Amino acid sequence: MAIPGFLLLFLFHTFPVIRGAFYSFTNWKGYGSYDFVGLKNYIELFNDSRVMDSYIFTFKFAVISTILVNAFSLVLAVGLNAKIKFKNTLRAVYFTPHILSILIVGFIFKHIFTYVLPEIGQTLGIEILAKNILGYPDLAWIGIVVLAVWQSSGFHIILYLAGLQTIPQQLYEAADIDGANNWQKFWRVTFPLLAPFFTVNLVVAMRNFMMVFDHIVALTNGGPGRATESISLLIYRGGFEGGEFGYQTANSIIYFIFILIIAVIQVKFLQRREVQL
Repeated sequence: MAIPGFLLLFLFHTFPVIRGAFYSFTNWKGYGSYDFVGLKNYIELFNDSRVMDSYIFTFKFAVISTILVNAFSLVLAVGLNAKIKFKNTLRAVYFTPHILSILIVGFIFKHIFTYVLPEIGQTLGIEILAKNILGYPDLAWIGIVVLAVWQSSGFHIILYLAGLQTIPQQLYEAADIDGANNWQKFWRVTFPLLAPFFTVNLVVAMRNFMMVFDHIVALTNGGPGRATESISLLIYRGGFEGGEFGYQTANSIIYFIFILIIAVIQVKFLQRREVQL
C-alpha cells in the first residue's frame, strides 16, 4: 500500500532534487546542451558580490522579522489568553491575515506605502511618513518587514495560545499567594513554561523568513536597484530568466545547507532552556 505513495514522492520530489544536484555541476542554461564544470559554480558563488549581498539582506531581514513577529505574537497571545471580552472574535481577526494571499496583500501595502502614508505624512507634517520608503534603498526593507510581520503574526499567535493552554492554573494561583505581580508571573511562570513553543515559533519563523519571495515581489521586486533582492528572488531570476540554471541550482543547494545549519543551531541552543513540567 505504501508503494504508490513512495513512487509519487520519488517522481515529483526525490528525482527532481537528485537531477537538480547534478545540474549544479554543469553550465546548463535551462535549455540546449551543457558541459560538466565540476565545482566551478560553487567556487564562483563565494566570489559573486551579488550573491553575498542577497545572503546578507535575507539574513538581516529574517533575524529582524523573527524577533518582531515573536515579540508581537507573544504579547497578543498573552492578552488573548486573559479574561477579556470578544477574545474568540479577536483570535479569528488576528489569524485572518495568515490565510490571505501574500501577493494581493502585498499590492495593497504597496499602495499604502506609495500613496496613503505619504499623504498622511504631508498633512500632519511628519517627514518620515511624507516619503515613499519603498523608493529608498536604505528604507525599503522596512516596508517588507512590516508586511511580513503583519501577515505571519496570526499563525504564531495560535501556537503561543496552544502553549498557554498547557500551563496549569495552579501555578498562577501559587504566584498570587506569594504576592507576584503580572510581570513576575509572566517572567517566572509563563515564559519558562512556553519554552518548547518558543523554540518551535523561532525555528519556523526564521525558516519562513529566510525563504521570503512573494513579499518582495509584491512590494519592491527586489529594488530599488538590488537593495531588497533576497536569495529566493535571485535564484528565480538567474535560473529562469538569466540563463544561469546550473549556477543558481548550486546556489539553491548552498541556500538549503545554510537554512539547515541555522535551524540546527537554533534548536540546539533553545532546547537548553526548555523546562519540563
